[in-house]
Amino acid sequence: MRRLAVALLHDDDLACDIVHDVFASLLDSTPNLLVTGGYLLKAVRNRCLNHIRDCEIHQRIANRYFLDNEEYDAEDSPDEETITRIYSLIKSDISPQARRIMGLRFNDGMPFAKIAVAMGISETAVYRHLSHALKIIRQKLNENG
Repeated sequence: MRRLAVALLHDDDLACDIVHDVFASLLDSTPNLLVTGGYLLKAVRNRCLNHIRDCEIHQRIANRYFLDNEEYDAEDSPDEETITRIYSLIKSDISPQARRIMGLRFNDGMPFAKIAVAMGISETAVYRHLSHALKIIRQKLNENG
């Protein structure tokens, strides 16, 4: 099972953790469950694929909406007038909930999961609020040059 996990994840420590989690979940499940080798292999494979999917989702979000350090250059930073315009757009065109989410994400540096818990909404809702708010800001800034 560990070899299967290593083959899928290319990380020995993570593979051991996944296998451990499968066994831990079996210990927590019903006591009369008949477990075969095929069941265990499928459980490990599914956990590995879920982990890969989750990592890909987080990476896509990070790549799409947040600046990489390599792309950000001090010379490209917005001037005071643009920053003032952005703050005014946030106050006037962004919903109060999206404003709060933006503050938690960009001012406090909170990850999506913690924002979701703090706001009592799902991570998907956090993503959608941020995505919509950033789209509005980009559109308004592009309209005005």
